[in-house]
Amino acid sequence: MGRVSQAQAEENRKRVVDTASRLFREEGTQVSVADLMKAAGLTHGAFYKQFASKEALVDEATAHAFAELARRHAAGLERYDGQRDAAQRALIDAYLSVEHRDNAADGCPVSALAVDIARQGEGSEARRVYAEGVAAFAAFLGPAETAAGDGDRAADENGDGIARLCTLFGALVLARATKGSPLSEEILTAAHAALTKMS
Repeated sequence: MGRVSQAQAEENRKRVVDTASRLFREEGTQVSVADLMKAAGLTHGAFYKQFASKEALVDEATAHAFAELARRHAAGLERYDGQRDAAQRALIDAYLSVEHRDNAADGCPVSALAVDIARQGEGSEARRVYAEGVAAFAAFLGPAETAAGDGDRAADENGDGIARLCTLFGALVLARATKGSPLSEEILTAAHAALTKMS
């Protein structure tokens, strides 16, 4: 069998990272390397040609998921001509939807990866990326930039974004855990109402 070209190897690596990003959000990082590579359409042995360890892939897949989230936020701002409130409202609508509840693989890494990231060592790259992603998401949910030098106001407004993110996160996790019960959709509706009142 011939060697894989450098371009093909890079394409394979991207496919594995993308597949891992989706599978880890859907099933958790405990997914086996064999199952992951099968889902990517590659051999188990090909994994070790691309990654030093599964932990290295978790790091890369986490970064990939948060880069995807940042692109979605930027696209939302662009779609609404930089009108932050409109972009935030659209995000809240989508985040607290039944579709998002039922599609963790393509959903928010904050809620989907939280438990797995909490089990990572404090110095892990995945945990660092996760913390930066959470901070960026909270900043997106907060009000527009605060005037420089107004530290107390900036702290309050940053707290607003964190509170909104906690409400989104908690509602989605609870709605997923109670799926199949009427409570699931009630949770999404109640959180949506609370967040739209906050805006």
